[in-house]
Amino acid sequence: MILVALGANLPGPAGPPLAQCEAALGKLAEAGVAVIARSRWYESTPVPAADQPRYVNGVVAVRTDQTPVALLATLHAVERSLGRVRGVVNAARPIDLDLLDYDGLVREGDEPPILPHPRMAARGFVLRPLADVMPAWRHPVSGRSVGELLAELPFDPDLRPIAPPKPAEPVFRPRRRPV
Repeated sequence: MILVALGANLPGPAGPPLAQCEAALGKLAEAGVAVIARSRWYESTPVPAADQPRYVNGVVAVRTDQTPVALLATLHAVERSLGRVRGVVNAARPIDLDLLDYDGLVREGDEPPILPHPRMAARGFVLRPLADVMPAWRHPVSGRSVGELLAELPFDPDLRPIAPPKPAEPVFRPRRRPV
C-alpha cells in the first residue's frame, strides 16, 4: 500500500486549508495517482510548536504505476500548483504532501524519498489519520503497528477530527391553503 499524508494551514489558490487538501486529492487523480482510501480530516497544532494557524491533516492510500522517485516529484508538482514555495523548514504552508510508505519499501540514503518517512512514527497528526485508513498497518522498519506507535505518543488534546459539515437546515414554510 502506498500512503501519502496531506496537511495545510494557510489558504491557497483553492481556498482555505481544508479546500487546499481536497484540491490536492483532485490533482493527484489528474496526475494518475488514484486515491483508494482516505482518512477523516483532523485539526492539529503546528509541530514543532509555533505561532502559526492550526493545520488540517489527513492520510490517503493511493495506487499508481509511478516509482517512489516519480511519485515524490508528482507530490511536489501538486504542492507547487497549490501555492507551496519551499523555503524555511516547518514554515506555515498552503499544502504539504509527504510520501509515508511505498508498499513497505525501506529506502535510506541521501537521495529522496527516504522510506518510510523518517519522522512519521513520532507524529500523532500522521498516525491518527493513518489508523483510519489502515488500522493493521505496521512500520516497515520497526514492525510496530500503528496502534502501538500511537500508544507510545503522549495524548494530544489538540489533535481532533474535524466534524463533517452539517447539511443545510431546511427552511420550514407552512403551506397556505388556497382561499
